[in-house]
Amino acid sequence: MTQRYKEPSRAQSDGDLSERRYTRGRLPGSRYVRIVRPFAGEFRQHAPGHLVATERVLERHGPIGRFADALRRALVGERIASEGEIHERIGRIKGLAVFASDNISSSAYASEEIMRVLLAAGALALTMPITIAIVAVLAIVVTSYQQTIRAYPSGGGSYIVASDNLGPLAGLVAAGALLTDYVLTVAVSIAAGVAALTSIFPGLFDIRVGIGVACVALLWLGNLRGIRESATLFAIPTYIYLVAIYGLIAFGLWRFAWGTLPAYHAPSTWTAGEGAQALGLVLILRAFASGSVALTGTEAVSNGVPAFRPPEWVNARAVLVMMGVFFGTIFLGISFLAGQLGVIPDPTEQQTVVSQIAATLVGNGTPYHYLIQISTALLLVLAANTAFADFPRLASILGKDRYLPRQFQFRGDRLAFSVGIMVLAVLAAVLIVAFSGSVTNLIPLYTVGVFVAFTLSQSGMVRHWWKLRLEERGWRWRAVLNGAGAIATGVVAIIVGAAKFALGAWIILILIPLLIAMMWAISRHYRSVETALDVDTAHGLAPLPVVKAPRVLVPVSRVDQAAISALAYARSISPDVTALHVADGREAVETMQRRWEEWGVDIKLVIVESPYRALMAPLLAYLDASEQMDPSRPTTVVLSEFVPRHIWEYALHNQTALRLKLRLFFRPNTVVVDVPYHLSDTRNGKSAKRR
Repeated sequence: MTQRYKEPSRAQSDGDLSERRYTRGRLPGSRYVRIVRPFAGEFRQHAPGHLVATERVLERHGPIGRFADALRRALVGERIASEGEIHERIGRIKGLAVFASDNISSSAYASEEIMRVLLAAGALALTMPITIAIVAVLAIVVTSYQQTIRAYPSGGGSYIVASDNLGPLAGLVAAGALLTDYVLTVAVSIAAGVAALTSIFPGLFDIRVGIGVACVALLWLGNLRGIRESATLFAIPTYIYLVAIYGLIAFGLWRFAWGTLPAYHAPSTWTAGEGAQALGLVLILRAFASGSVALTGTEAVSNGVPAFRPPEWVNARAVLVMMGVFFGTIFLGISFLAGQLGVIPDPTEQQTVVSQIAATLVGNGTPYHYLIQISTALLLVLAANTAFADFPRLASILGKDRYLPRQFQFRGDRLAFSVGIMVLAVLAAVLIVAFSGSVTNLIPLYTVGVFVAFTLSQSGMVRHWWKLRLEERGWRWRAVLNGAGAIATGVVAIIVGAAKFALGAWIILILIPLLIAMMWAISRHYRSVETALDVDTAHGLAPLPVVKAPRVLVPVSRVDQAAISALAYARSISPDVTALHVADGREAVETMQRRWEEWGVDIKLVIVESPYRALMAPLLAYLDASEQMDPSRPTTVVLSEFVPRHIWEYALHNQTALRLKLRLFFRPNTVVVDVPYHLSDTRNGKSAKRR
C-alpha cells in the first residue's frame, strides 16, 4: 500500500518540487520512502523552486507534429540552448565573410557606377581620380571606426554612439538611416549578383526578378540557422572571389607592365559619349556620389562586435582593417584596368564592367571568365548576408530600448533574431520586385542613409573623447581623428543627397523621418503603458484589491455535454450564473425552454429571440444592459468550446466560441474563460473528457 506523506519535508518547504511517499513493507510495521519527481521528464531542477525546461517540452506529438519537427531540424538545425551562445561566436576568418562581404562586394560594381555617370560626358578618364578620392574617404572612415569599436565593444554602432553622446533624437536618426540602408543593401547586392550571373547566362535576364526573390529566401533560411553556421555556409564564396579577382587584377597588371594588354572591342551600339552632357562640377559630384556606394558596409563590423570571439573588439578591429585593405586594392585595380582597356559600361546592364575586363584579359567564355562571374555573383548575393547579420541585431537593440516592437528581441531555436530576419527578407524582396531587379534604378536610393549614420557616429565619438578628456590619455588625437571622419562623411552625405535627390534619393530623405516618427511613437506608447502598469515597490506593495464576485454569463446553443461542463465550471467560481441562449425564432425558444425544464438544473436561463438571426449583436447588447445594474461588478463570460479529434474536422464546425472570444477580448470589465470540451475516441474505448 502506497500513501502520500502527510507532512511536507524540509526540502519541500524550501521549494523542492519533488514529493515523498511511503510504502508499507512486507514485515509488520516496516515501511520505506519513495521520492516522486513528476517534473523530472520535461524539467531539471536548478535550485529549490527553480525549474529549467528541457528540449523535451518542445517536442511535438502525432505524425504531423513529428514531421514538422523533422522538417524544421533539416532546414534550420538542432535547437541551441541559451548557454551555448558563446560557442556560436565567430573568429576573424568567418567574421570577414559575414561582416565585410558587403563592403568587399561593392568593388564589383562601384567602378561601373562611376563610369555610367561619366559616360554621358565622355569623361571616363576621370574614373581613376574619383576612385582614389573614394578610397581616401574609406581610409578615414575605417581609421575612425577603429576608435568606435574600442570605445563601444558592446556593438550598436552609430545608434549607440549617437544616442550616448548626442541624445536620443540623433540616435534615432542614425538608426533610421541604418535600417533603410540595410534593406537597400540586400536589394542592391542581390540585384548586382543576378546581373553578374546574367552576364554569362543571358537567357536568365528575363527572370532576374524571380531569381532575386529566390536568393532572398535562401539567405533568410540560411540566417535562421544562426550566425556561426551561416558564416560557415557563406565564407567559401567570399574567399573564392578574393582569390579569383586578385588573380585577374594581377594578370592584368602584369600584362600592362609588359605592354601586352589586349585590344578591347565594344559592340558598335555602345558609345563612350560625345558630350551629350557637359562635363562640370555637378556631373563629377554625381559620379563621386554613385561610386560612394562602395563605402556601404563599413558600419557593419562596429554593429556586430558582440558576435566575435573574445577579445571581441580586437577581432572586430582586425576584420575592419582587412576589409578596408581588400576593398581598396580591388576597387583601385578594377578602375585602373577598366581605364587602360577602355571599357565602356553596357547600357542594357546585361554585361558588367568586371565581366568585360575578364573576357578581354582571359577570353570570353573561358573557365576563368566563368569563375570570375560566378564567384562575383555568389559574393554579391551573399554580401546581403552582412545586412542579415546587422539589421536584426540593431532591431533587437531598438526593441530593447522600446523604439521597435519587443518581438524584435526574440531569438529563435538557433539564437538568431528570427523576427528581424523575416522583416528584412520581406522588405528586400518587395524592393527587388518594385524596381524590377535593376541595380541602376536601386543605386540612387543607396548610400544616402549610411553617410548620415557615419557622420553622427563620428560626431558622437568627438564628444565621447571630450567627456573622457580627464581620464583618457591621447584623447586629443583621437578626437581629431574622429572629427576628420565626421567632416569627410558629412561632406559626402551632402554631396550624395544633393546629387541623387532628383534621381530618387528624395524617397529616402522622406522615409527616414517617417521611420523616426514611428519609432518615437512606439517608445511613447511603451512609456505610457509602463507608467500605467507600474507599481511603487519602494514602500511595499499595496494589498490585493477586494473584487466582488463576478456575474457569470454562459452562452449556450443547446443542452449538451459541452454546455454542462461550462455551466459546472461557471458555478464553481460564482453563485451568480446566468445561461444565455440566442434563438432565431419562436419555435427554437419553445424547444430550449422545454429542454431546460426537463433538465431541471437550478441555473437561471435567459432566452433572447433574434428575429434577424444575428448572434453577436444581441449577446453584446444583453451584456451592456446587465452591466448597468452594477457597473463596478466585473462580468465573466464562460464559453464552451467543442474540440474535434482531428485537425481536418475544424472546417466542419462554425467556431462560434472563437468568434465570441475575438469580439469580447477588447471589451472592458469583461473576463473571458474558455472551457474546451475534448470529444473521446470511442473506437479506443475512452470516455469524453473535459480540461
